[in-house]
This record gives sequence, structure tokens and C-alpha cells, in this order.
Amino acid sequence: MELGAEYVERVYAGVLGKMFGVYLGRPFEGWSYERIAAELGEIDGYVHDRLGKPLIVPDDDLSGTFGFVRALTDRGCPPDLTPAQVGETWLNEIVEGRTILWWGGMGNATEHTAYLRMKHGITAPASGSIATNGTVIAEQIGAQIFIDGWAMLCPGDPERAADFARRAASVSHDGAAIHGAQMIAVMEAEAFVEADLNTLCETALRFIPRDSVITRLWDDVREWHAAAPHDWRATRARVAAKYGYDTYTGACHIVPNHAVIALGLLHGAGDFARTLAIVNQCGWDTDCNSGNAGCLLGIRGGLGILDAADGKQDRQGRQGGQGGQGSHDWRGPVADRLYVVTAEGGGTVTDAVRETYALVNAARALVGNAPLAPKNGARFHFTLPGSVQGFVADGSGTTSVANAITDAATGTRGLTITTTGHTLASPAIITTPTFIPPDALDTPGYSLAACPTLYPGQMLRARVIAAPDNVMPVHCRLVLRVYDAGDTITTIAGPVLSLTPGTAHLCEWRVPDTVAGPIMAVGLSTRTTDGTRATVYLDWLTWDGIPDVLFTRPSHDGTLWRRAWADGVDQWQNRWPEPFRLIQNRGTGLILQGARDWTDYTARATVTPHLCEAFGIAVRAQGLRRYYALMLHRDGNARLVKVCDGEQVLATAPFAWQFDSAHDLTLTVQGTHLHAVVDGTLHLDADDLDAPLLGGAVAFVITNGCLSADAISVCPV
Repeated sequence: MELGAEYVERVYAGVLGKMFGVYLGRPFEGWSYERIAAELGEIDGYVHDRLGKPLIVPDDDLSGTFGFVRALTDRGCPPDLTPAQVGETWLNEIVEGRTILWWGGMGNATEHTAYLRMKHGITAPASGSIATNGTVIAEQIGAQIFIDGWAMLCPGDPERAADFARRAASVSHDGAAIHGAQMIAVMEAEAFVEADLNTLCETALRFIPRDSVITRLWDDVREWHAAAPHDWRATRARVAAKYGYDTYTGACHIVPNHAVIALGLLHGAGDFARTLAIVNQCGWDTDCNSGNAGCLLGIRGGLGILDAADGKQDRQGRQGGQGGQGSHDWRGPVADRLYVVTAEGGGTVTDAVRETYALVNAARALVGNAPLAPKNGARFHFTLPGSVQGFVADGSGTTSVANAITDAATGTRGLTITTTGHTLASPAIITTPTFIPPDALDTPGYSLAACPTLYPGQMLRARVIAAPDNVMPVHCRLVLRVYDAGDTITTIAGPVLSLTPGTAHLCEWRVPDTVAGPIMAVGLSTRTTDGTRATVYLDWLTWDGIPDVLFTRPSHDGTLWRRAWADGVDQWQNRWPEPFRLIQNRGTGLILQGARDWTDYTARATVTPHLCEAFGIAVRAQGLRRYYALMLHRDGNARLVKVCDGEQVLATAPFAWQFDSAHDLTLTVQGTHLHAVVDGTLHLDADDLDAPLLGGAVAFVITNGCLSADAISVCPV
């Protein structure tokens, strides 16, 4: 398949389908069929509000799906990626007990068990094998949950999809779990080029053993569907009797849930809304099952199947066979918003478009194509139909935000913002999150670990166009929403631009020192002098440059400054005078802040060690096991190290230090060169020419012990 515009849109539809399925099923995950029927009845679109729960939440299904494919992109997209390399990415991206996985304990939770195996030296695929963990543990559902990202890298290439699925799944699973993951992956890969569900099934069955339980399951479900094609409940009853939780035991076995996906796809007959309704009404692992089904149908049907009012239209224009479940707005409530929660906090607050292009460019790299960077790589570019990338109007019924073609001659898309009644006293404000928004500060289940994506000192840029049919000029300003004293939200606005009808302007504003706390959102305010109706097009919005910021405890009583760090240490105590008192009981831990777009910069901190093996600061950190660091070791040496699939010493020199004595550490990275200074006297230099880390966060690092510090600064070189 040509990896051009159609492929991009189909990946986007797959990403959205995965998200919608997860968001739909998450509020009642684990409920039985009987309880769902009694308390929810027919599933007709999102039900979160009926249960008093938020819609956009951090979730293992989404974080694992989009986080674990970094195993490929971090290594330059090698087609022969090994299970051990995927496992290393698990150890890099997962913060133990806090991110991605269900932390249900050794021998009870499959992924937790595999994680502990790898942490203690058993590499993949042994970490997930039946030989190591037994059949019940190895055949739970997790491999299937996380497989969609790998499948979307392989459009029309079932062999590669099956191979990637096996390699990725074997980190934590074995047996039927791998076969189920391969079935989903192959069907999704083939769905880029084939619409017939039976053909997708037959293709996928070629890649798993004929005598496997997954093959028998599909044979049975297809037979039961053929016997009663209009009665999914009859098929569900047969699935429960032969493949239910009482037969396939453990915390959440793949077989019952894979059977639910099969019956949902067959009885849903390509109808997006109906398929998700059936899958969710069956119960068990609802968000996982509808996430896989939603991704497959999104790929197969394209954006049209998601945009259709009743979800019935597939990409060939055929109508689904059993009627929709009413009118749905799948996209509006979500607005592309997504959290990918890993040790890389700068990638947590993201959106469906960003994750789409990450997958697309990985797939293009696999076949030797150059990456795509719409509108010169702008973070928010709105080029995909219907995309809004998290932008919504802040509580105003007189403002509409929508994706539309803003230049008919070129077909260029942008964000159309139409306002009425907004004057100087009450401008319309349209923003997208750059950090944890207020409605996500206390999410159920998985905690939302995130770093801001925008910082003081960076240059914020946007291209804004005033519609030609506006009656009068529109006044626009770039705006920030910042967590201020007491963690309340303050709005900070940039310079005013006056846009006459039909004109375009480049807005530029260097982000000021917000002092108080993290930047929560970025966007645009618009108004006219008398509140006349006006339309502006946001063509793109982005930022660049290195922050110029001092990270420390603010002078007020806010707490969110701590939430702005990806916390990968055993304890970060808050009862001491120092803002940072970090304890790692065993091994090496980090706390990180920043993102991969931080390239050349200087980090500086005065650090006091308290009974530790080693301590220091890191730059270009891309998780817990990918970074450069200046470390002082107990053996009396200072070292510049690169940690990336193991540790490499780049430079070393003797340096005597003592516990409880403060040391000033400075580490500069520019291109492939690193320069470190300890206490203004010891200088270390090194060049890393072998697959250098090109960008990443700043971090404190501690090994087997405790350190304290008042602050750490980041500034441009």
C-alpha cells in the first residue's frame, strides 16, 4: 500500500477507533453481561456521564499501545527488532507501580510478572513464556490489548504484522495470547486493503496454528453466527458456555475476550456503533475488547464510518446489515484528546493526530520513505479531516470550533473559530491542554503522570487568518492558562494583533517566566470591538527553542509543581526543607521534566548526596534507561555516561567527595558533544557519535541511596 494521504487518514481512523472503544468501555470495565443489562441496558454511545465518571482518562490500553512501539522508533525502525529490545523499552517507559500496567502482583498480573522477570535479569521472550510463568499467567489478555500500534505499521503486509505481533507479545505472553494478538494484528493490517470481514479472518488464521484454541474459537463463533445471524445474544450465550471465565481462568484470560471481539465483528457486520454496542454489552474486559474492535473497524471503514451520524457507513458506501444504535457523536466529546502515560512525562499530554503521525512515520521508515511533517512540523496543524487536536472553547456557547478547509484553492485545512458577542471585556478563549487539565487531576484507576509540554523561554508561534467576510477587524492574542498560587488557574495573554478581513498574520510571543507553576493550556483569544460575529482560521500553532527556567518549589502553597515531574524514584519526600529529597532503595531512579524537543541546553543543580552509591543530573532523558548523565560515584570518580540499552562510560576522572557535602553540577549538551563541570574545577568532555540521543528531558539521578537539592535550572546553550 502506498503510504500517502489515504494511509495517514486510515491510521488516524484506527487511532480514533481505538480511543473511542476504550473510552466507551472503560467506565464499566469488568462488569458481567447480566449487570450491564440490568444497570445500563442498551449501550447507545458513551455512558460515562450516566456513571458519574470522566470520559478522557489515562488507561493502560492506550498507554501501552502507543508507548511500546517506541521500541521500534527509538532504534531507527529496524525490521528485525527483537523481543529483548521491546522488553528493554518496557523497562525504560514503565515506572514501577505507577504507569501503564495493572500492578496486580507477581503470579497474578501477567504484565507485572513479566516486568519483574525482566527487572531481575530474565530477558524477553523468556520473561513472558509458559516455561517461566505457567500457562494460565502467560495466556491472559495483555498481548492483545497492546497490539494495535504494531499492526498499523504494516498496511497490507500480514506477514510483517504477524511477526511484529509475535515479537512484541512474547515479552509478556505466550501460547493462545500470542495467537490472539496475531489474529488482531493481521486483520488490522489487512483491513487497509481488504473490507470483507470473512476474508480478513481467513487471512489471519493462516498465521496461527490450525490446532490452536484461537482457531477453534473462530470456527465455533462463525458457525454460531451463521446459525443465528440476527441474534448476537444467542452467540454470546454459547461463548459463555464454552469459552467463559469459568473455563479459562486467571485475572483476565484472552480466550473469552477474544471470542467477544469475534462475535461483535460478525454480528456487527461492519457497523461501527452496533459492533461496539454488542462487544460492550457482552461484558468482561469491555474497554480492551471494544478498543481492539474499534481500531479494526476504523482502519477498515476510514474516517467516514466515525463521522457518520449513526456509524453505519463503511468506506465503500455500503450500509451495515443490522441497523445502527441511534445517533452518535463519537468525535466531538473526545476532541482528539489522549494521554499516553509513561516515564516520558513530556509525551503524556498528546492527541490522536500526534500519535497518528508517530505511527505513520515509523511505517514510512520501515520502507525507506522520508517522514511527513505537515506545515513544517507544527505541533498543531489540523491537516487531517475533522481534527481539532484538543482545542475547545472555554465554556462559551457563542463560540464554535471546527476543522474545515480554509483555503479552497489548495485544500488546506485549519481550525475555524467563529464567535459572537465577544468584546474586550469578554473575549472568546480557545485552548488545548499542555499539562494535566483540572478535570484530570484526580482520575480514577490509573494516575496521570505528566510533564508540561510548554515552558517559559520558548517561542510560541501561530498563523492566524481573518475570514474575508468578517464585517470588522478581529483582535487576537495568544494565551496561556497557568496553575498559579494555590493551584488556581490564571490566564496570561500575549500582544494584541488586529486582523482586517481576509488578512493573515504570524503571531510570535516568547513565553514569559510564569514563576508560579506549570503551563496548563495554550491557545487563542478573539474578540471584536462591539461583539460582531467574526470568524478566524487558526492555520497552525507551535513552539520551539529551549526553556529558560528554574525548577524549584514555588513560594506559594501550590502542589502541582510536583505533579509536573515524571517520578521514577522509590520516594520523593515532602516533609524536608529541600524541594527535592529523593530516595532510591535499590538500583537507579530518576525524576524527569521536559520533552524530546529539548535538544541543546545546559542543566545545572547543586546536589547533596546522603549515603548513596552514585548521584548526578541527566540531560536528553527519554525515560528511565535512555539518557546522558554526569554522575559522581562512591569509588571517587566523576563520570560522563550514556545509558541506552546498557551503560557506556564516555569520560571519567578522579573526584573525591563526601556524604552530606553539596556539589555544583553543570552538564551541557550541544549536538553530539557533552561538557560537564563539577564544582567549577573539574571539567569532562565527550562526543557521542554512535546513535546519539538527540533530545529529551532533564533529570535528577540517584543510585542506592538519597540526594537532596533546592533546584535545577535549564537554559539554552
